Amino acid sequence: MIRLATLAFSAALIALPALAQVPAGWRAEFPKTDFETRNVDLSEIMSGGPPRDGIPAIWEPAFIAASEEARIDPREPVMTYEHPGKTARAYPIRYLMWHEIVNDVVGDMPIAVTFCPLCNSAMIFDARIDGARHSFGVSGKLRHSDMVMYDRETESWWQQATGEGIVGQHTGQSLELLPGWMESWAEFIARNPDGLVLDEPEWRRAYGSNPYVGYDSSARPFLYQGEDPPHGIAPLARVVRVENRAWTFARLREEGEIREAGVVLSWAPGQASALDSRNIAQGRDVGTVRVRDTAGRDLPHDIPFAFAFHALFPQGEWMLGD
Repeated sequence: MIRLATLAFSAALIALPALAQVPAGWRAEFPKTDFETRNVDLSEIMSGGPPRDGIPAIWEPAFIAASEEARIDPREPVMTYEHPGKTARAYPIRYLMWHEIVNDVVGDMPIAVTFCPLCNSAMIFDARIDGARHSFGVSGKLRHSDMVMYDRETESWWQQATGEGIVGQHTGQSLELLPGWMESWAEFIARNPDGLVLDEPEWRRAYGSNPYVGYDSSARPFLYQGEDPPHGIAPLARVVRVENRAWTFARLREEGEIREAGVVLSWAPGQASALDSRNIAQGRDVGTVRVRDTAGRDLPHDIPFAFAFHALFPQGEWMLGD
């Protein structure tokens, strides 16, 4: 697997002069960012409300034994990462909801665990760029309602749902997506009784609550101005994305297992939606998806809302079945 793909992006850079298009506030917030190097139109990027680091990423995570954790409901979602030869780790969505990025190191692998609530995009990246570890923060900006991350080393901007550098020195480079998945706390602890779980961060936040009550039942995404997805798929319907293909949760729930394009997808009930009720543990059951290849190996994937897949993978393939 290619660790870092450097794309042929020079021809795709948006023509300048665009100095006037860069808000002065952006330059003040990100003095090291090379705004003249980019591959997206800056008009597509908007403020999500909080300023840079207003949603504080976790830089030095602390963990406790999973067997000692008593605050998390069995149905609550966690992001799971199982690094070969190392103790499995769970990153509860109750914390990612308020921090969106956890910078961690597992063995010799620096990783960035990311979650964008507005897109339901949850992915784990290899945090090395050109072989060097980078750390990531929340810029406070959105593109197509998806979080724009930045790296502290160069202040380049990164699209969370694609892992691609879109503004700055690393424009056109892509972070490697690692096999990680969202599952219930009960599923994690049953498989990893000796695992580790991210401890509650030392911030004053309403951990365990959802500030976006009823969001995944809304008719329209928050702060999104793009097109609705095709085929009559609701904008906030969950899909499973593997590279540039997407399968709807609705189809997967109905069939239970799908084998297509070298991918095996399975669905099982028991996981609460983090974006439904005020209390995450009381969210409606959306179930857990596992994504493997035909040899049973876990595959990198994402579980975004349909509008995000349509907006960020406009040439993507919708796997609708017969």
